[in-house]
Amino acid sequence: MTTTHPQHHASKQIENAVRDVLIVGAGIAGCAVAIALASRGVRVRLIEKQSVWRFQSSGIFVYGNGLQAFRELGVMNEVLDAGFSVTGGRNVYMDHQGQHIVDVHYPSPAAGVPPILGVKRADMHRVLAARLSGLGLQAQLDTQLLSLESQANGVQAALSDGSTQHFDLVIGADGIRSQMRKWVAGEVAPRYTGLGVWRSVHARPVGLTDKIMMMGVGKRLGIMPISHDRLYLFGTVAEPAGAHYERSQWPDLMRERFAEFGGPARQFLRQLGAQAEVIYTAVEEMALPLPWHAGRVLLVGDAAHASTPFMGQGGAMAVQDAVVLGKLLDQGLDTDSLLERFGNLRHPMCRFVQEASRKVGEAGALETTGSCAQRDRILREHAQERVDHFYAELERLGAPEVHLISSPLEN
Repeated sequence: MTTTHPQHHASKQIENAVRDVLIVGAGIAGCAVAIALASRGVRVRLIEKQSVWRFQSSGIFVYGNGLQAFRELGVMNEVLDAGFSVTGGRNVYMDHQGQHIVDVHYPSPAAGVPPILGVKRADMHRVLAARLSGLGLQAQLDTQLLSLESQANGVQAALSDGSTQHFDLVIGADGIRSQMRKWVAGEVAPRYTGLGVWRSVHARPVGLTDKIMMMGVGKRLGIMPISHDRLYLFGTVAEPAGAHYERSQWPDLMRERFAEFGGPARQFLRQLGAQAEVIYTAVEEMALPLPWHAGRVLLVGDAAHASTPFMGQGGAMAVQDAVVLGKLLDQGLDTDSLLERFGNLRHPMCRFVQEASRKVGEAGALETTGSCAQRDRILREHAQERVDHFYAELERLGAPEVHLISSPLEN
């Protein structure tokens, strides 16, 4: 389905060379880009290979910069309603037994934007899907891109539903294992980091209202509220390359991996039985160098710049991609200039996030019992300073994006 009645930025449509766009992948990046473009009168076709639109059931946290991007898309209030805001931005660091190390506070980028939100992934996707529906657009499921053929001023795309259509632009938003990437960069595989991430969902005790990070020896276990009655655990630990675990084993394996953790995590680890909501994923990274486009094919989100989860910025980077792409459309640039400018704007910030996140993960993996006392001392003395520096650097790197001329679609 395509949009037929532009609701925003209609005057820009006449100036733009980008009028018909195919988006491959209906995850966070694909939905966000579809919203940004359809809101500007672009005719969007959004396809998803899943026959049923399944959502990862674990939680995700979104820091203030990501919430600001949702605000620009016009969905921040709905995302906030779907999740749990830590209004003071407090993150409590503890050791693996629950002994307090230090508190840090994450910043808010603007009035009305919380410093951090926890939300269930499925609930976030429902908000995005509802916004798409309001724009007259829905994901076309059970549909894959079969082939692309470059043409004058666009691309001819053949889809698995038997249709063939000309598009001004094709956007690959199909995640870290992107099939679209081969059209831009050839066969480039994600890099395995040596770490795995374990996640589980639990009932939230009324008094648990902050983000908690428990620091073990080479392990991390976090607790984050994601709604008025739910929270999720997220733990990282070294895992062998290529390891495969049967889904039925995940609850027992997660409980075993973090068995030494006490404090506030102990009650939730004890709940990990056969009926528990548990997800395991290997931690991979995709640090694709520029260009992120070839001809009229562009990569966004994890297809271009998947990050490790240690800074909690993956979703934010994907939504910011959408916001920046929409703002560039408002400039009335020719398509080639638009795509080059997009990569030049986004690459420095995404690279910074990837490098900062990778360093945190690698440092944790190298810890020993003896080094943890020094780690805790450094946290006490410098954790807030490091948080402040990270977000100041994000703001600096994002300054060129902020100064793009546009009207935010605030709600």
